[in-house]
Amino acid sequence: MNEEKLVQRLGYRFKKDLMTSWGLILIPKESLLEAHHIEWIMNHGIIMEEHDFENPHQVTNEELVTQASEMVKEMFHLINEEKEIPLEALNRSVIPAIYQASEFPSLFSVLSGLQAKDDYTYRHNIGVGVISTLIGKWLHLSEEELSMLSTAATLHDVGKIQIRDEILNKPGKYSNEEYEIMKQHTKFGFDIIKRTPNLPPELALVALQHHEREDGQGYPNGLKGDQIEFFSKIVAVADIFHAMTSKRVYKDATPFYLVIRQMQEDRFGLLDPLICSVFIRRMMELAVGDEVILTDGRRGEIVNSNPLDLTNPLVKVGDEYINLSEHPNLFIQTLVG
Repeated sequence: MNEEKLVQRLGYRFKKDLMTSWGLILIPKESLLEAHHIEWIMNHGIIMEEHDFENPHQVTNEELVTQASEMVKEMFHLINEEKEIPLEALNRSVIPAIYQASEFPSLFSVLSGLQAKDDYTYRHNIGVGVISTLIGKWLHLSEEELSMLSTAATLHDVGKIQIRDEILNKPGKYSNEEYEIMKQHTKFGFDIIKRTPNLPPELALVALQHHEREDGQGYPNGLKGDQIEFFSKIVAVADIFHAMTSKRVYKDATPFYLVIRQMQEDRFGLLDPLICSVFIRRMMELAVGDEVILTDGRRGEIVNSNPLDLTNPLVKVGDEYINLSEHPNLFIQTLVG
């Protein structure tokens, strides 16, 4: 079983003690496979088989994303010391987990794992990686392009390792001076990725450009439209969506209908209109079958998306079918299952 296969077994239980060649117990029986265990197994050259694990329960997206976030945290600390990207470890461990997280069958199952409970900085990188991968699939990128996009998205905020913790973790609005410092993470990320040999230029450009906007009002260089690299445009959409849907120390997650409404508005000036339109449409299609809480407190299920009014699908509440487009003061507050 190679490292990619082991990543897919995160959260599975060891059926027996895992021994080193010296006869010492490396991982006790009944332990759950965690990210750091994979490194131990690979370093000791231990061959694992499918029958060595049992699934104590279905691995949730939240568990998968939490494990991947821990991997990114360790990796970013290593990057801060080595000043370059451990690309092989990234491709063997983190990227397969992102692919797996993007394959969950409903919008709620995808997003529930991405909402930051703590350690937003690291979970955000995984969240943007998963959402960007979804967008890449919906845009029918080739396998090579999708791999490059997933890697670029996961590394988009790597420059934040050079921002002071008191600014990075500030529970409130930045001062003008702090904001100018924070904006430097784009250039720091560009420099870190450029120093790493054998990386395609798109990866560094995504780190540099993911805060650029179509109307030229972004940073760091005020680029417009076609001046912005295509992958950077995709990551910008994923970055905004994940930030808005995440609960932070200083703010609650934005209600779902307001997120979708804002994304629709951002198609006109801030974000690429094609990418944004595909993203919103496919997200709402993926939400069909999910349970929701409406703004009046009632609980229902999305039974059909509305291509003419994407923020207002058809929802079943009990035995009643509610076309939200016909109820101007009723919206989806949140997805719940």
